[in-house]
Amino acid sequence: MPTLQYICKMAENVRAVIVDDEEGARDVLANLLSTFCPNIEVIGAFPNVEIAVEGIKRSKPDLVFLDIEMPTYAGHEIVSFFDKIDFEIIFVTAYDSYAVKAFEVSAVDYLLKPVDIERLKEATNKAIDRIQTKERSKNYEVLKESLESDKIKNLVIAEKGDQNIISVDDIIAIEAQESYSCIYTANRKYLASKNLKHFETVLLDNKNFFRTHKSWVVNLEMVEKYSKSTGEIPLENSIVARLSKYRKEEFEKALLVKA
Repeated sequence: MPTLQYICKMAENVRAVIVDDEEGARDVLANLLSTFCPNIEVIGAFPNVEIAVEGIKRSKPDLVFLDIEMPTYAGHEIVSFFDKIDFEIIFVTAYDSYAVKAFEVSAVDYLLKPVDIERLKEATNKAIDRIQTKERSKNYEVLKESLESDKIKNLVIAEKGDQNIISVDDIIAIEAQESYSCIYTANRKYLASKNLKHFETVLLDNKNFFRTHKSWVVNLEMVEKYSKSTGEIPLENSIVARLSKYRKEEFEKALLVKA
């Protein structure tokens, strides 16, 4: 009997379509799925978003493999053609650092070209889990927004099975808790299954956020005052972050810029 080490999870009637403007890419992915994910049935392949929308509405697949870089409409724009996304999406893209960041913050699965077999199995197995439990993501709009604006405005945080959409502007601070991170907002805090380095990288281009300590990233807009003697940074909502002595000078310069 085959094991998960070699093929995708066993699943019944997982019907998939492939959307890519390159015929060769469609054929390669279809062959990989046939070989390593035999329980996924490819029922259609389409060269662009417009034709794919018609095909998806007609055939109602469970899973769509969707290339991002296509003429006329980019792959992520497909969400605009549906009132409700009732199928899973795995995006496929050539390497692009910003696009990858957008996928990460949106908690959306993606594959990089050329497609790695282990990564294909991992992404497909997760999609099968969501299909079997009838869990539908509400994060495709977040991805679309990020890719179209070239700015990360929202994060999707999975917590206890729920997908929480958090506005970046509402984040007061993020605190490391071993391999997890605690995200503080005005309304509540969220425990995310990503380490602090992940969020530092995601927010790297946002000048409002600063890594003050090995355990803290703070929103400079939320700093109420700063104690040079104790190294404490009182923030809104009575949150107190820490400042490393090695980051003190850079932090003070960042505060002056924001002032």
